[in-house]
Amino acid sequence: MHMPSMHLIVTDTREEAVNRAAGFIAGLVAQRGDPVLGLATGRTMEDVYRALVARHEQEGLDFSGVTSFNLDEYVGLGPEDVRSYHHYMRSLLFDRVGMPSSHTHLPDGTAHDPDAECAAYEKAIREAGGIDLQLLGIGDTGHIGFNEPPSPFDSRTRCVRLDRQTREQNAAMFGNDPDAVPDRALTMGVGTILEADSLLMLALGSAKAEIVARALEGPVGPEISASAIRLHPRCTVILDARSASALSPQLRAAHA
Repeated sequence: MHMPSMHLIVTDTREEAVNRAAGFIAGLVAQRGDPVLGLATGRTMEDVYRALVARHEQEGLDFSGVTSFNLDEYVGLGPEDVRSYHHYMRSLLFDRVGMPSSHTHLPDGTAHDPDAECAAYEKAIREAGGIDLQLLGIGDTGHIGFNEPPSPFDSRTRCVRLDRQTREQNAAMFGNDPDAVPDRALTMGVGTILEADSLLMLALGSAKAEIVARALEGPVGPEISASAIRLHPRCTVILDARSASALSPQLRAAHA
């Protein structure tokens, strides 16, 4: 059963879910000025970043003091590759809200020594004082970051091999060819993610309903790395009606 520390929010529409998630992040930025944000990529996050850009442009939300660490990057893609998460983040958020490049961090997918790069990434997170708020999506295999099953809950930033299902899910950026998607990535580990002060998971659409239900109500264990969020003392999950459609009435009633 769910942990009482999890705060579940189910909205009627996708747009409302996106705005709730963006508001959660914007509130921390406005309150703190210099928070350390853990950021995620993927289609679900595109609208969140657009909403944050709108708040920057329309309300003057100031990102100049924010430090960020992204969850992951593909092995073999350099920062200038338009399919890389470096490029995704710059084009969708960093360049549009004026975040200094010295404040933004992603693993280097072209690092000559991936293990050393992962160790350096862990060190950089520690030296920044840890992550205040980690934004998460959930992959089709139940992964957070690229923590494919099975991923130990004490795992650290490391190089992983991507599941075929994940490569199919992410093929849109690669000419809809799953074989063109890199088969390895550098990712924060589940243990790294769980050390964030708070977690914010966002899932949208009916395609995510079954895996969301398994993560939030199924067994907690390495076969669904997203289930680890239920062990965290400060975790908020935001779903739209479609992504929440497979949840039990009991879970929904407990968070109504």
